[in-house]
Amino acid sequence: MTDVLVVGAGPAGLAAAVAARRRGAAVRIIDAAEGLGGQYWRHLPSSRPSEREELLHHGWDTFGSLRDEVCQDPDIVVSMQTEVWAIEQTADNRLRVNLARGEADGTGRLTEALAPEQLILATGAHDRALPVPGWTLPGVFTAGAAQAMAKGERIAIGERVVVAGSGPFLLSVTASLGQAGARVVGVYEASRSRALARHWLARPWELAGAAHKIGELAEYAVHHIRGRVPYRTGHGVVAVHGTDRVEAVTVAVLDEHWRVVTGTERRIDCDAVCFGHGFVPRLELPIAAGCHITERRFVHVDACQRTSADRVFAVGELTAIGGADLALAQGEIAGWVAAGGSLDDRDIRRAIRSRTRAEQFADRMDRAHAIGDCWSDWLGDDTIVCRCEDVDAGTLKRVAAATNSTGLRPLKLNTRAGLGLCQGRVCGRNVEQILLATHGCEEFADATTTDRRPIATPIRIADLARAPEHPTDSVLNRPRSQ
Repeated sequence: MTDVLVVGAGPAGLAAAVAARRRGAAVRIIDAAEGLGGQYWRHLPSSRPSEREELLHHGWDTFGSLRDEVCQDPDIVVSMQTEVWAIEQTADNRLRVNLARGEADGTGRLTEALAPEQLILATGAHDRALPVPGWTLPGVFTAGAAQAMAKGERIAIGERVVVAGSGPFLLSVTASLGQAGARVVGVYEASRSRALARHWLARPWELAGAAHKIGELAEYAVHHIRGRVPYRTGHGVVAVHGTDRVEAVTVAVLDEHWRVVTGTERRIDCDAVCFGHGFVPRLELPIAAGCHITERRFVHVDACQRTSADRVFAVGELTAIGGADLALAQGEIAGWVAAGGSLDDRDIRRAIRSRTRAEQFADRMDRAHAIGDCWSDWLGDDTIVCRCEDVDAGTLKRVAAATNSTGLRPLKLNTRAGLGLCQGRVCGRNVEQILLATHGCEEFADATTTDRRPIATPIRIADLARAPEHPTDSVLNRPRSQ
């Protein structure tokens, strides 16, 4: 029986675990969260469930089916509140996956090391927020965080909320905020109508396979109409105002490169704002495992979802930002093949067709909502870019110019940007773009990126000291209770 370790329990990870088990593998699925479902199916804990949870989610029946299969099969081990803090190459060319189990900020976490036969990475993505003057005020959230609070705790981030950024995720967040009781006073999509029409309406026959997405869009449209929520394309929030917390934002018309059109700025009162300018895949573990990363900063995979690293698969947002449909199809294919199956098997033909349709949808979304090149024009020299280390845009530019350094590592050491608690997860891509623009380069001389983090998640020295010397071969070893 093949051993398969799945990292991540969102749509892609759950689909991978179920498919691998159906093909006869022994499976262990781990996730840092307390419950299955990932960000997409984030929900109230079982100790205080909602009677109508399905109203807040698309595909809730699919989640229920996957959850039941995972939880009821004795040959699938589920390890929640378990993080991979590092992946290492061993002397015999195997992968050692280092785990820490327990509350992320707690003491005495249980450490464990595995050497799985097959590894499927389904760790998803962070949502990206572009900095603007005033974005460090209390009351500013990423779109993902705002939705997590709405779905996972039924907490609205404010009474009058502005949603800004780019992509269909803004619509989903707006709906979640409304269901949590917030009044969304405006949704500002930075991409212009012409760009949206050019990419979303091209080759309309390809959208036939994604008809249910049209239904989801219609639901969001109804929510906007009922709530009288303004939706403006070609607009962005370019400043946040307030003394002790958010009191208002400045909204402006943006051109096709996301430059502010002078004279279009206007102030809107609100007490919270959330930004969502797309997503950044969580590449720490794939890079540590030796996976090749593409120029567009995704994990390169073949038709089987295999990466360039031996016996390592990648699925979901690690390979493309395509939503739950793409993640489910990729997960099913990866799980099946990792367990010894083939693309020629009848069992996964539907998943292969679904993946093709979802990839076309993802490509449209990527082109229609791409971040404009001139977003950094919004920033003043005193605008904080790295929130953990309080590094502003002016410092980044001055240090880059003064040192004439084109290597990312020395620039990070000289400015401290990306070296704080989040290790560049929030600011990394933004810092990179500002530094590269200062020198007019397309890549750093040391060919590194802010995604390279040998320690993927913080771990206490005491927990690190208890890490086992040798990894365990079987993923089915039930974790000991603490």
